[in-house]
Amino acid sequence: MPALKEPDQHLSFAERLLMGTCLLLCCISYTSCGKGSSGTNPPPEPPPSFSFVSLKVDGVFSGYNYYGTSVNPVLRFSFSDKIDRNSIASAFSFSSKAGTAVTFTSTLENGDSAVVLKPSSPLAFLTPYTVSLGTTLTSQKGGKLQSGTSLGLLTQIDSTDKFPAISDNDLLTLVQRQTFKYFWDFGHPVSGLARERNTSGETVTSGGSGFGIMAIVTGVSRGFVSRADGLARMQKITGFLKNNAQKFHGAFPHWLNGTTGAVIPFSQKDDGADLVETSYLVAGLLTARQFFNGAGTDETALRTDINTICNGVEWSWFRKNNENVLYWHWSPNYNWDMNLPIRGWNECLITYVLAASSTAYSIPKIVYDNGWTKNGAFRNGSTYYGIPLPLGPSLGGPLFFAHYSFLGINPNGLTDQYADYQAQVVNHTKINYAYCVANPANNYGYSDACWGLTASDIANGYTASSPTNDVGVIAPTAALSSFPYTPAESMKALKFFYYKLGDRIWKDYGFTDAFSLKDSWFASSFLAIDQGPVIVMIENYRSGLIWNLLMSCPEVKTGMRNLGFQSVNLN
Repeated sequence: MPALKEPDQHLSFAERLLMGTCLLLCCISYTSCGKGSSGTNPPPEPPPSFSFVSLKVDGVFSGYNYYGTSVNPVLRFSFSDKIDRNSIASAFSFSSKAGTAVTFTSTLENGDSAVVLKPSSPLAFLTPYTVSLGTTLTSQKGGKLQSGTSLGLLTQIDSTDKFPAISDNDLLTLVQRQTFKYFWDFGHPVSGLARERNTSGETVTSGGSGFGIMAIVTGVSRGFVSRADGLARMQKITGFLKNNAQKFHGAFPHWLNGTTGAVIPFSQKDDGADLVETSYLVAGLLTARQFFNGAGTDETALRTDINTICNGVEWSWFRKNNENVLYWHWSPNYNWDMNLPIRGWNECLITYVLAASSTAYSIPKIVYDNGWTKNGAFRNGSTYYGIPLPLGPSLGGPLFFAHYSFLGINPNGLTDQYADYQAQVVNHTKINYAYCVANPANNYGYSDACWGLTASDIANGYTASSPTNDVGVIAPTAALSSFPYTPAESMKALKFFYYKLGDRIWKDYGFTDAFSLKDSWFASSFLAIDQGPVIVMIENYRSGLIWNLLMSCPEVKTGMRNLGFQSVNLN
């Protein structure tokens, strides 16, 4: 910087001020422009971020889970800015629930602010998929997406028939024949009893075996096996129950070892008598006794063995100190610790009927009135979906309430001081049906062809499904065992299960236990207590066979009349 001269002493104050200002400006200019300058330019502002605005799948927005979508869905994602085409492939992912990647095409629409995705080939039917969007998506200005998102898709059911069409009558026979195999082909080789489920190995079930005995009678009647073969199987079963099976005051445990007959505990304290399961077994045995009514020595001996087994059940002992109620369990190790009185309304009417029918250990009517009916407190009387319900819990409870006792007890025209039992079971079933059709929980797949809530397997467990415990699982046994009550609705369900879902649920022993369309889950299991009612109740619908047999037992007629029941079948 050149040296500056001192200002002339004779300059005026204004002239001195002007000269100083010029000097200051010169210094500032030199400092900012000279080689020694340390100044920098301000950084450029980053491109603005942008946001996800809306979503449509096949032209519709319904949140972030879509059910019943096309196998060629069109997914449209809209944004607040124009999208850089080159960022789409890395920002979107499309895969099945199992993790298999889905290839897709993408296009830009709406001035490049909407991305439209389509799978390159059709998706699988009734399969869940996930589509995810990450924040690596960029705008044409270079801006970043503020936040990602994801959505779930479940594709539609394949509506094509999985099997050739046959007549309704042939379809009913086919279902009975296939379901019969569970009890015949899969019956335990030593005891002949029914295994609890298709994975149970040595574990056989007393109650499910009672249903299985009714199934064997049906199978003989239908010609699925010969009468001689059916008799031989019944001789094996009764011989095992009489001579090998562990009993407690004549009552059987819930589970037994099919080879040794030893009790298999159902739970820690449930290691002894189960009176309800015993009643299902006895009902089956009495049905077989009435069916195998020939004068030959073999059938006569079978009836004698059945009488020995049934007459040995000490029903009245299960009043526990002579109380006016029956108790469900007794254990040789824990006595009455389970402490579960059998009170209605539920699946246990048959227990009180058979207890009243016993020739040696009968209960009086006061036990039925005070214990089972709770002096009439088991009445309901409310109306659901315009349908009155005489007995039981809100909306009726699981449908096995209308099945288990009524495999042998004919509810048609049956009344007592508390209810019309035909109205009870029919209306309970219609309420269950109406609930599924109304579908207040919005479970995908429920319809007038896909209905029925009852106890069954569910994914990772087991539950008693009902309108008040709806987890989105349909059990085929619910609608199919209701044929006597809702024949048209049950036939529509049967056709849907067989023709539309048959590739998923129609297997070696009939229909598998349960399924959930919303979760694309299909059980691989079969349970004796679910398979039995299917074949038996379809037979009751077709011929009334099992109803006629059990209701023909003289002791059953007497027991039911003593409890106050009235029916033409009791005359």
